[in-house]
Parts: sequence; structure tokens; C-alpha cells
Amino acid sequence: QVQLVESGGGLVQAGGSLRLSCVASGGIFSINTMGWYRTAPGEQRELVAHITTDGDTNYADSVKGRFTISRDNAKNTVYLQMNSLKPEDTAVYYCKVVVRNLRLQVVEAWGQGTLVTVSS
Repeated sequence: QVQLVESGGGLVQAGGSLRLSCVASGGIFSINTMGWYRTAPGEQRELVAHITTDGDTNYADSVKGRFTISRDNAKNTVYLQMNSLKPEDTAVYYCKVVVRNLRLQVVEAWGQGTLVTVSS
């Protein structure tokens, strides 16, 4: 069973930076897309950024130019570098991956979430 472990969340002042990491493990044959989503208080979950196997990226308009998604395929890890953080970036951030498991089935897995709080 695919498991995701996220780390890197915390409290930071506006203008600061954080780097989130998400490591995938467990019965993985290959990993397709990897991405980060977030749920702000009182809001629906939204896509922050995602990255394909080939390294193509896509970002929410609200984070373009401030956040950078990257991946290390050898480590089954996806990162989210967040710079120039704003109070409105406060949310629980979730990692999501689409993998092909050892049965060659395509499955989607979510992390448990990591809280990012940006103070003004």
C-alpha cells in the first residue's frame, strides 16, 4: 500500500520561506504525477502545484513566482519551496501522487497533511 510522509510545515512570518517534502513508499512500481494541494480555513481544497514525470509543472495563479515544485525520482520525493509567504497562504498542505503499484494498477494516494501558518 502506498504511503506518503510529509514534512516541513510550521509557523513563519510573512515574507519568509518554508520547504515542504513528501516521500512516497510502499509497493510502488512507478510514479506519475506528484502534486501539492492546500485547504485553507473555511475553504475548499485547491491545487497549489503539480509536476509530471517529465518535469512539466503547473501552478495556481496565486503562487506563481513564489512557489517552486520539484521532484527527486530516485528518492520518490516531491518538494515545494515556498518563498515570500503571505498570511493567505496559511493552510493545511497535502501531497498527492499518482502511482502504478506492483500490480500495475494506477492508484492515487494522499498524504496526511502538514500545517503551514503565516503570521502577519
